[in-house]
Amino acid sequence: MAKLGGMKMNKQIIFPKNLEKGDIIAVCAPSSGVEEQLHKYIRDAKRNVELAGYQVVIGDTVWKNEKCVSASKEIRAAELQQFLLDDRVNAIIPPWGGEFLMEILPLLDWEKIRTSTPKWILGYSDISTFIFAYTLLTGIASAHGNNFFDLSAYNLDSLTERWVDVISTRSGGTVSQTSSQLHQSFWRDDPNQGFQLDTQTVWKSIDSTDSIQFSGRLLGGCLDTISVLLGTPYAPVSQFVEDYCKDSGVVWYLESCEMNAADIYRRLWQMKMNGWFEHTNGIVIGRPAGYSDSKDFTIVDALHQIFDDMDIPVIYDADIGHIPPQMILVNGAKAKVSYVKGNGNVDLIFN
Repeated sequence: MAKLGGMKMNKQIIFPKNLEKGDIIAVCAPSSGVEEQLHKYIRDAKRNVELAGYQVVIGDTVWKNEKCVSASKEIRAAELQQFLLDDRVNAIIPPWGGEFLMEILPLLDWEKIRTSTPKWILGYSDISTFIFAYTLLTGIASAHGNNFFDLSAYNLDSLTERWVDVISTRSGGTVSQTSSQLHQSFWRDDPNQGFQLDTQTVWKSIDSTDSIQFSGRLLGGCLDTISVLLGTPYAPVSQFVEDYCKDSGVVWYLESCEMNAADIYRRLWQMKMNGWFEHTNGIVIGRPAGYSDSKDFTIVDALHQIFDDMDIPVIYDADIGHIPPQMILVNGAKAKVSYVKGNGNVDLIFN
Protein backbone atom coordinates (compact mmCIF):
# COMPACT_ATOMS: atom_id res chain seq x y z
CA MET A 1 0.00 0.00 0.00
CA ALA A 2 1.11 3.56 -0.69
CA LYS A 3 1.94 5.84 2.23
CA LEU A 4 0.98 9.46 2.70
CA GLY A 5 2.11 11.47 5.71
CA GLY A 6 3.15 8.27 7.49
CA MET A 7 -0.30 6.72 7.04
CA LYS A 8 -1.06 3.69 4.89
CA MET A 9 -3.47 4.39 2.06
CA ASN A 10 -5.67 1.76 0.47
CA LYS A 11 -5.06 0.77 -3.12
CA GLN A 12 -7.66 1.96 -5.63
CA ILE A 13 -10.14 -0.42 -7.20
CA ILE A 14 -9.98 -0.31 -11.01
CA PHE A 15 -13.34 0.12 -12.72
CA PRO A 16 -13.52 -1.00 -16.36
CA LYS A 17 -14.45 1.57 -18.97
CA ASN A 18 -18.18 2.18 -18.98
CA LEU A 19 -20.13 0.31 -21.66
CA GLU A 20 -21.29 2.54 -24.53
CA LYS A 21 -23.49 2.02 -27.57
CA GLY A 22 -21.59 0.21 -30.30
CA ASP A 23 -19.28 -1.58 -27.86
CA ILE A 24 -18.58 -5.29 -28.23
CA ILE A 25 -19.97 -7.80 -25.72
CA ALA A 26 -18.42 -11.27 -25.88
CA VAL A 27 -20.36 -14.37 -24.82
CA CYS A 28 -18.38 -17.45 -23.84
CA ALA A 29 -19.03 -20.45 -21.59
CA PRO A 30 -16.20 -20.92 -19.09
CA SER A 31 -18.40 -23.34 -17.13
CA SER A 32 -21.48 -24.97 -18.74
CA GLY A 33 -22.52 -24.50 -22.34
CA VAL A 34 -25.99 -24.55 -23.83
CA GLU A 35 -27.77 -27.64 -25.13
CA GLU A 36 -29.01 -27.56 -28.72
CA GLN A 37 -32.71 -27.34 -27.82
CA LEU A 38 -32.00 -24.05 -26.02
CA HIS A 39 -29.86 -22.41 -28.72
CA LYS A 40 -32.87 -20.35 -29.79
CA TYR A 41 -32.73 -18.36 -26.58
CA ILE A 42 -29.07 -17.47 -27.02
CA ARG A 43 -29.90 -16.16 -30.49
CA ASP A 44 -32.87 -14.25 -29.05
CA ALA A 45 -30.65 -12.70 -26.38
CA LYS A 46 -28.13 -11.72 -29.06
CA ARG A 47 -30.92 -10.08 -31.08
CA ASN A 48 -32.20 -8.15 -28.03
CA VAL A 49 -28.77 -6.91 -27.03
CA GLU A 50 -27.95 -5.86 -30.59
CA LEU A 51 -31.29 -4.03 -30.85
CA ALA A 52 -30.24 -2.16 -27.71
CA GLY A 53 -27.24 -0.85 -29.64
CA TYR A 54 -24.36 -3.22 -28.81
CA GLN A 55 -22.32 -5.66 -30.88
CA VAL A 56 -22.34 -9.29 -29.74
CA VAL A 57 -19.66 -11.89 -30.46
CA ILE A 58 -20.46 -15.47 -29.42
CA GLY A 59 -17.63 -17.90 -28.73
CA ASP A 60 -17.51 -21.52 -29.86
CA THR A 61 -17.86 -22.86 -26.31
CA VAL A 62 -21.40 -21.57 -25.96
CA TRP A 63 -23.05 -24.11 -28.26
CA LYS A 64 -22.21 -27.40 -26.52
CA ASN A 65 -22.65 -28.99 -23.12
CA GLU A 66 -21.45 -32.43 -22.08
CA LYS A 67 -20.76 -33.77 -18.60
CA CYS A 68 -21.67 -30.35 -17.14
CA VAL A 69 -19.12 -28.37 -19.18
CA SER A 70 -19.01 -26.66 -22.55
CA ALA A 71 -15.59 -28.04 -23.50
CA SER A 72 -12.35 -29.23 -21.94
CA LYS A 73 -10.91 -27.01 -19.25
CA GLU A 74 -8.07 -26.07 -21.59
CA ILE A 75 -10.42 -24.89 -24.34
CA ARG A 76 -12.65 -23.00 -21.90
CA ALA A 77 -9.68 -21.25 -20.33
CA ALA A 78 -8.18 -20.36 -23.70
CA GLU A 79 -11.39 -18.83 -25.06
CA LEU A 80 -12.09 -16.82 -21.91
CA GLN A 81 -8.51 -15.54 -21.84
CA GLN A 82 -8.68 -14.65 -25.53
CA PHE A 83 -11.66 -12.39 -24.85
CA LEU A 84 -10.10 -10.97 -21.69
CA LEU A 85 -6.98 -9.94 -23.58
CA ASP A 86 -8.78 -8.64 -26.68
CA ASP A 87 -8.86 -4.82 -26.53
CA ARG A 88 -11.81 -4.77 -28.93
CA VAL A 89 -14.02 -6.52 -26.36
CA ASN A 90 -15.62 -4.25 -23.75
CA ALA A 91 -17.61 -6.75 -21.67
CA ILE A 92 -18.03 -10.51 -21.23
CA ILE A 93 -21.38 -12.07 -20.29
CA PRO A 94 -21.46 -15.90 -20.12
CA PRO A 95 -24.70 -17.69 -21.08
CA TRP A 96 -25.13 -18.98 -17.53
CA GLY A 97 -23.27 -20.74 -14.74
CA GLY A 98 -22.58 -24.43 -14.26
CA GLU A 99 -20.52 -26.63 -11.99
CA PHE A 100 -16.76 -26.72 -12.60
CA LEU A 101 -15.45 -23.26 -13.43
CA MET A 102 -12.84 -23.59 -10.68
CA GLU A 103 -10.77 -25.99 -12.80
CA ILE A 104 -9.87 -23.30 -15.37
CA LEU A 105 -8.42 -20.87 -12.81
CA PRO A 106 -4.93 -22.46 -12.72
CA LEU A 107 -4.80 -22.40 -16.54
CA LEU A 108 -5.23 -18.63 -16.89
CA ASP A 109 -2.27 -16.26 -17.19
CA TRP A 110 -3.21 -13.96 -14.33
CA GLU A 111 -0.28 -11.60 -14.90
CA LYS A 112 -1.39 -10.94 -18.47
CA ILE A 113 -4.98 -10.54 -17.31
CA ARG A 114 -3.96 -8.15 -14.54
CA THR A 115 -2.06 -5.89 -16.94
CA SER A 116 -4.53 -6.04 -19.83
CA THR A 117 -7.31 -3.53 -20.48
CA PRO A 118 -9.96 -4.07 -17.76
CA LYS A 119 -13.36 -5.16 -18.98
CA TRP A 120 -16.70 -5.79 -17.34
CA ILE A 121 -17.61 -9.40 -16.60
CA LEU A 122 -21.24 -10.00 -15.65
CA GLY A 123 -22.85 -13.20 -14.37
CA TYR A 124 -23.81 -15.27 -11.36
CA SER A 125 -23.97 -18.86 -10.10
CA ASP A 126 -20.71 -20.59 -11.12
CA ILE A 127 -19.64 -17.44 -12.98
CA SER A 128 -19.25 -15.84 -9.56
CA THR A 129 -16.36 -18.28 -9.03
CA PHE A 130 -14.48 -16.41 -11.74
CA ILE A 131 -15.54 -12.84 -10.97
CA PHE A 132 -14.72 -13.37 -7.27
CA ALA A 133 -11.19 -14.53 -8.14
CA TYR A 134 -10.87 -11.87 -10.87
CA THR A 135 -11.50 -8.99 -8.48
CA LEU A 136 -9.41 -10.46 -5.65
CA LEU A 137 -6.40 -11.18 -7.87
CA THR A 138 -6.46 -8.07 -10.06
CA GLY A 139 -8.23 -5.33 -8.12
CA ILE A 140 -10.60 -4.90 -11.09
CA ALA A 141 -14.31 -4.53 -10.32
CA SER A 142 -16.72 -7.20 -11.60
CA ALA A 143 -20.50 -7.47 -11.77
CA HIS A 144 -22.70 -10.13 -10.16
CA GLY A 145 -26.12 -10.29 -11.76
CA ASN A 146 -28.07 -11.64 -14.69
CA ASN A 147 -26.55 -13.97 -17.25
CA PHE A 148 -26.80 -13.68 -21.04
CA PHE A 149 -29.59 -16.27 -21.24
CA ASP A 150 -31.83 -14.01 -19.14
CA LEU A 151 -31.59 -11.34 -21.84
CA SER A 152 -33.65 -13.50 -24.22
CA ALA A 153 -36.85 -12.20 -22.58
CA TYR A 154 -38.98 -9.85 -24.66
CA ASN A 155 -39.42 -7.58 -21.64
CA LEU A 156 -37.05 -7.40 -18.70
CA ASP A 157 -38.16 -6.78 -15.14
CA SER A 158 -37.14 -3.57 -13.37
CA LEU A 159 -34.06 -5.12 -11.71
CA THR A 160 -32.68 -7.20 -14.58
CA GLU A 161 -32.89 -4.24 -16.95
CA ARG A 162 -30.42 -2.38 -14.72
CA TRP A 163 -27.54 -4.47 -16.08
CA VAL A 164 -26.92 -1.78 -18.68
CA ASP A 165 -27.14 1.06 -16.15
CA VAL A 166 -24.59 -0.57 -13.85
CA ILE A 167 -21.88 -1.43 -16.36
CA SER A 168 -22.46 1.83 -18.24
CA THR A 169 -21.64 3.86 -15.12
CA ARG A 170 -18.38 5.78 -15.24
CA SER A 171 -15.75 5.55 -12.54
CA GLY A 172 -16.81 7.97 -9.81
CA GLY A 173 -20.51 7.52 -10.55
CA THR A 174 -23.33 6.11 -8.44
CA VAL A 175 -26.17 3.70 -9.22
CA SER A 176 -29.13 3.12 -6.90
CA GLN A 177 -31.26 -0.06 -6.90
CA THR A 178 -34.41 -0.76 -4.88
CA SER A 179 -35.74 -4.14 -3.83
CA SER A 180 -38.33 -5.82 -6.03
CA GLN A 181 -42.03 -5.86 -5.25
CA LEU A 182 -42.43 -9.46 -6.42
CA HIS A 183 -40.11 -12.41 -7.00
CA GLN A 184 -40.37 -15.72 -8.81
CA SER A 185 -41.80 -18.95 -7.38
CA PHE A 186 -41.15 -21.16 -10.45
CA TRP A 187 -39.38 -21.03 -13.81
CA ARG A 188 -41.45 -20.54 -16.96
CA ASP A 189 -41.21 -23.08 -19.76
CA ASP A 190 -40.56 -20.22 -22.20
CA PRO A 191 -37.68 -17.93 -21.17
CA ASN A 192 -38.85 -15.37 -23.76
CA GLN A 193 -41.68 -14.55 -21.33
CA GLY A 194 -39.24 -13.47 -18.63
CA PHE A 195 -39.43 -14.34 -14.97
CA GLN A 196 -42.65 -15.45 -13.24
CA LEU A 197 -42.92 -12.70 -10.63
CA ASP A 198 -45.77 -13.84 -8.42
CA THR A 199 -44.62 -13.80 -4.78
CA GLN A 200 -44.25 -10.76 -2.55
CA THR A 201 -40.67 -9.79 -1.81
CA VAL A 202 -39.83 -9.12 1.83
CA TRP A 203 -36.26 -8.52 2.90
CA LYS A 204 -35.69 -9.58 6.51
CA SER A 205 -33.31 -8.87 9.37
CA ILE A 206 -32.20 -11.73 11.62
CA ASP A 207 -32.74 -9.59 14.73
CA SER A 208 -36.15 -8.29 13.57
CA THR A 209 -34.89 -4.70 13.50
CA ASP A 210 -37.13 -2.41 11.44
CA SER A 211 -34.33 -0.24 10.10
CA ILE A 212 -30.67 -0.98 9.31
CA GLN A 213 -27.96 0.88 7.42
CA PHE A 214 -24.38 -0.11 6.71
CA SER A 215 -21.74 0.47 4.06
CA GLY A 216 -18.47 -0.92 2.77
CA ARG A 217 -16.84 -2.45 -0.30
CA LEU A 218 -18.88 -5.26 -1.84
CA LEU A 219 -17.52 -8.76 -2.05
CA GLY A 220 -19.35 -12.04 -2.58
CA GLY A 221 -21.10 -14.45 -4.90
CA CYS A 222 -22.60 -17.92 -4.90
CA LEU A 223 -21.79 -19.62 -1.62
CA ASP A 224 -21.82 -23.08 -3.21
CA THR A 225 -18.97 -22.21 -5.55
CA ILE A 226 -16.83 -19.42 -4.08
CA SER A 227 -16.40 -21.42 -0.87
CA VAL A 228 -14.62 -24.08 -2.96
CA LEU A 229 -11.80 -21.55 -3.34
CA LEU A 230 -11.06 -21.47 0.39
CA GLY A 231 -7.39 -22.28 0.98
CA THR A 232 -6.44 -21.90 -2.69
CA PRO A 233 -4.32 -19.17 -4.33
CA TYR A 234 -7.48 -17.86 -6.04
CA ALA A 235 -9.16 -16.40 -2.97
CA PRO A 236 -6.72 -14.06 -1.19
CA VAL A 237 -9.54 -12.41 0.75
CA SER A 238 -7.49 -11.22 3.72
CA GLN A 239 -4.87 -9.58 1.48
CA PHE A 240 -7.58 -7.94 -0.64
CA VAL A 241 -9.25 -6.52 2.47
CA GLU A 242 -5.90 -5.27 3.75
CA ASP A 243 -5.11 -3.62 0.43
CA TYR A 244 -8.50 -2.20 -0.56
CA CYS A 245 -10.97 -2.23 2.34
CA LYS A 246 -9.32 -1.23 5.60
CA ASP A 247 -10.67 2.32 5.35
CA SER A 248 -14.19 1.33 4.27
CA GLY A 249 -14.81 -2.15 5.63
CA VAL A 250 -16.55 -4.92 3.69
CA VAL A 251 -20.17 -5.67 2.83
CA TRP A 252 -20.54 -9.34 1.96
CA TYR A 253 -23.35 -10.48 -0.33
CA LEU A 254 -23.96 -14.22 -0.59
CA GLU A 255 -26.57 -16.49 -2.14
CA SER A 256 -26.93 -20.25 -2.34
CA CYS A 257 -28.21 -22.93 -4.69
CA GLU A 258 -28.78 -26.60 -3.85
CA MET A 259 -27.74 -26.21 -0.20
CA ASN A 260 -29.72 -27.00 2.94
CA ALA A 261 -29.39 -25.13 6.22
CA ALA A 262 -26.59 -27.38 7.49
CA ASP A 263 -24.63 -26.98 4.24
CA ILE A 264 -24.94 -23.20 4.48
CA TYR A 265 -23.79 -23.23 8.10
CA ARG A 266 -20.73 -25.36 7.28
CA ARG A 267 -19.65 -23.10 4.40
CA LEU A 268 -20.12 -19.93 6.45
CA TRP A 269 -18.19 -21.52 9.32
CA GLN A 270 -15.29 -22.25 6.97
CA MET A 271 -15.29 -18.67 5.76
CA LYS A 272 -15.38 -17.35 9.31
CA MET A 273 -12.53 -19.61 10.46
CA ASN A 274 -10.44 -18.40 7.53
CA GLY A 275 -10.90 -14.78 8.56
CA TRP A 276 -13.07 -13.80 5.62
CA PHE A 277 -15.52 -11.85 7.78
CA GLU A 278 -12.93 -9.66 9.50
CA HIS A 279 -13.52 -5.92 8.94
CA THR A 280 -17.09 -6.69 7.83
CA ASN A 281 -19.75 -4.02 8.33
CA GLY A 282 -22.77 -5.97 7.12
CA ILE A 283 -24.01 -9.12 5.40
CA VAL A 284 -26.70 -9.42 2.70
CA ILE A 285 -28.00 -12.95 1.99
CA GLY A 286 -30.05 -13.74 -1.11
CA ARG A 287 -33.14 -15.93 -1.27
CA PRO A 288 -31.83 -19.53 -1.10
CA ALA A 289 -32.70 -21.80 -4.04
CA GLY A 290 -33.08 -25.58 -3.74
CA TYR A 291 -33.18 -25.03 0.00
CA SER A 292 -34.52 -27.09 2.89
CA ASP A 293 -34.22 -26.91 6.66
CA SER A 294 -32.02 -29.54 8.31
CA LYS A 295 -34.61 -31.05 10.66
CA ASP A 296 -35.35 -28.14 13.03
CA PHE A 297 -32.17 -26.22 12.08
CA THR A 298 -32.92 -23.33 9.69
CA ILE A 299 -30.95 -20.83 7.65
CA VAL A 300 -31.77 -18.21 10.29
CA ASP A 301 -30.22 -20.48 12.94
CA ALA A 302 -27.10 -20.73 10.77
CA LEU A 303 -26.86 -16.95 10.40
CA HIS A 304 -27.27 -16.40 14.14
CA GLN A 305 -24.60 -18.96 15.01
CA ILE A 306 -22.08 -17.43 12.61
CA PHE A 307 -22.65 -13.72 13.09
CA ASP A 308 -24.17 -13.05 16.52
CA ASP A 309 -20.84 -12.98 18.35
CA MET A 310 -19.39 -10.69 15.68
CA ASP A 311 -22.10 -8.04 16.14
CA ILE A 312 -22.58 -7.79 12.35
CA PRO A 313 -26.00 -6.75 10.97
CA VAL A 314 -27.45 -9.41 8.67
CA ILE A 315 -30.21 -9.05 6.08
CA TYR A 316 -31.61 -12.10 4.29
CA ASP A 317 -34.12 -13.00 1.57
CA ALA A 318 -32.66 -10.16 -0.49
CA ASP A 319 -32.77 -9.83 -4.31
CA ILE A 320 -29.60 -11.79 -5.04
CA GLY A 321 -29.08 -15.03 -6.90
CA HIS A 322 -31.03 -18.02 -8.16
CA ILE A 323 -34.57 -16.89 -7.25
CA PRO A 324 -35.05 -13.86 -9.53
CA PRO A 325 -35.11 -11.00 -9.92
CA GLN A 326 -31.76 -9.90 -8.65
CA MET A 327 -29.86 -6.67 -8.25
CA ILE A 328 -26.64 -6.11 -10.15
CA LEU A 329 -23.94 -5.92 -7.48
CA VAL A 330 -20.32 -4.97 -8.11
CA ASN A 331 -17.36 -6.62 -6.43
CA GLY A 332 -15.02 -3.84 -5.37
CA ALA A 333 -17.55 -1.00 -5.48
CA LYS A 334 -18.53 0.81 -2.33
CA ALA A 335 -22.12 0.13 -1.31
CA LYS A 336 -24.58 1.82 1.00
CA VAL A 337 -27.23 -0.68 2.07
CA SER A 338 -30.48 0.52 3.62
CA TYR A 339 -33.24 -1.70 5.01
CA VAL A 340 -36.59 -0.45 6.29
CA LYS A 341 -39.47 -2.77 7.22
CA GLY A 342 -39.01 -5.36 4.49
CA ASN A 343 -37.71 -3.05 1.78
CA GLY A 344 -34.13 -2.62 0.71
CA ASN A 345 -31.97 -0.18 -1.24
CA VAL A 346 -28.38 -0.49 -2.43
CA ASP A 347 -26.38 2.47 -3.70
CA LEU A 348 -23.29 1.45 -5.68
CA ILE A 349 -20.46 3.99 -5.62
CA PHE A 350 -17.75 3.51 -8.21
CA ASN A 351 -14.71 4.84 -6.41
